Amino acid sequence: MAVAEQSDLPEEDFDDEVQCCGFDGFPDEGSFFLGIRAMERLYANRFMPGGFDPPDQPDYPFWRNEWIPFLSDQDGWMGKFVDVRDGRVGSWFVGDPTVTGEYESMAQYFDSVAETLTRIAGGSSRVSRFAEGRLVWS
Repeated sequence: MAVAEQSDLPEEDFDDEVQCCGFDGFPDEGSFFLGIRAMERLYANRFMPGGFDPPDQPDYPFWRNEWIPFLSDQDGWMGKFVDVRDGRVGSWFVGDPTVTGEYESMAQYFDSVAETLTRIAGGSSRVSRFAEGRLVWS
């Protein structure tokens, strides 16, 4: 299963407004793994001169410059990031508190994705299944 980055598209098909690429609904419904360009754009949209947002809450920020997004919805309102200070994976959702340390590492996060795929392949997932070699979400 390959994911083409937008930078691999012909110039006439490239859309600067699109923040993500991949397969809708994998690994979470409405989310996409980000390509390098999309990571850069989303990071630039979140970057704060003081290092975190909001500036008056350094211990409980919505966003820190040390967080690199790797998964997002199409609009960049929610997603997952890796904290470059310690390698932990967290998630954000605009309007809700940011969750840090949701996974201890990217490896642990991808292990959880692999476990989900194993459950789907085994038929024990209630919301998704494989049909004709494709992942299908109910």
